[in-house]
Amino acid sequence: MFWPMLAIAIALGFLGLAVLGVLAVRVFLEVQRLGRQVARTTQRIQQAAEELETAAVGLARTGETLR
Repeated sequence: MFWPMLAIAIALGFLGLAVLGVLAVRVFLEVQRLGRQVARTTQRIQQAAEELETAAVGLARTGETLR
């Protein structure tokens, strides 16, 4: 009776490790996807900041010509 229970316990241990491994891979892939999305968003924010700066310079020049 001892050996079959030990075999089942070992099998369940390996199964648990396999499930944890699959979950770890899924988390890793989601983190990579999130990192790419953050990088894209950072680039879009930087581009918007540059456009805002360009528009502000143009507006300042327009204000100076009205004086």
